[in-house]
Amino acid sequence: MGTITQLTKVPHHLAIIMDGNGRWAQSRGLPRLAGHRAGTENIRRILKSCVEHDIKILTLYAFSTENWGRPSAEVRGIMRILEQTIDRELPELHRNGVQLRHIGRLEGISEKLKQKVRQAIELTKHNDRIILNVAFNYGGRTEILDAVRRIVENGVDPDRLDGGLFSQYLYTAGLPDPDLIIRTAGELRISNFLIWQGAYAEYYATPTYWPDFDEEELHSALLEYSGRERRFGLISGD
Repeated sequence: MGTITQLTKVPHHLAIIMDGNGRWAQSRGLPRLAGHRAGTENIRRILKSCVEHDIKILTLYAFSTENWGRPSAEVRGIMRILEQTIDRELPELHRNGVQLRHIGRLEGISEKLKQKVRQAIELTKHNDRIILNVAFNYGGRTEILDAVRRIVENGVDPDRLDGGLFSQYLYTAGLPDPDLIIRTAGELRISNFLIWQGAYAEYYATPTYWPDFDEEELHSALLEYSGRERRFGLISGD
């Protein structure tokens, strides 16, 4: 019996805070960038597993607005890895029906990388097997501030503003909120990720570093999710 049949439900939208790349590398006596490369390569197998589990949206927290404060050599290396990953993976992602989206700001990113991101989004925009949101240069507070600025610029009547309308000004406009947010590497904080959208998401933390987070680990998280009752602030239906 396959693992999928053991689950009573799966999230429609799964989000993952991919943490622990640097510590994974350091525990092996490798430079931190080796961990970022390994973490990037791990996306392929987790994306494949999500498709097998019929998850429709996967959002990955790849680089936060706060990560610019890391050593400049590490930041430059991460940017190179992202460029290389787009070049290497984009054709196969497109063939496999993956729709790529970027959530976050493109400001501060090189023109060359901006162009690659835009080309990837344009190429895959009609694919419908799974949506892959890459949160790069992303911050939840910045997202909310950007939404407020656009609302003000558009002259929205305050009396019309509700949660549904506000959501249409977020980077994830048009997408449902995440059902499950996984964080790897043992940290127990949300780190400015999907602050608005994750208000009623289920959370799952694992001590496993992201490069080691495999199909079995994903299944364990989904299995726990399938046993939870989501009440959205209401009382139990029992």
